Amino acid sequence: MSAAGIITNDSAEFLQMIEASPESIREFGVAARDLIAQVDPNMVEVVWPKQRTAGYGVGPKKLSEQYIWLAPYTKHFVFGFYYATELDDPALLLEGTGQLMRHVKIRSMEQLQQTELRTLVEASVAHMQEKHQ
Repeated sequence: MSAAGIITNDSAEFLQMIEASPESIREFGVAARDLIAQVDPNMVEVVWPKQRTAGYGVGPKKLSEQYIWLAPYTKHFVFGFYYATELDDPALLLEGTGQLMRHVKIRSMEQLQQTELRTLVEASVAHMQEKHQ
């Protein structure tokens, strides 16, 4: 493990990170990770066990190579977007006031199944891939 986290595409590190979370939060986490993997089968995953976050992108560097982060909380699961302010969000799913970052608080499986969330993931992946061509 490096100081930056554990680089992996194996779900074991992610599952270990969320194991202390309530069952519904673990289910949201697995579904969120699966959604990212469906959209970007070549994703690079970095798990930070102590921070209880995982990042996804074209490489391991948080701000320059990653497009999404996931984090479990007690009553919701955060699906975060590093470059959210540069993405279209016609359904207004994104919350937050950061210069670039925004997030979606997942409180139900229905939220994870929304077409609009998948569209945000697809746009986020495409945006990062464009930056790294």
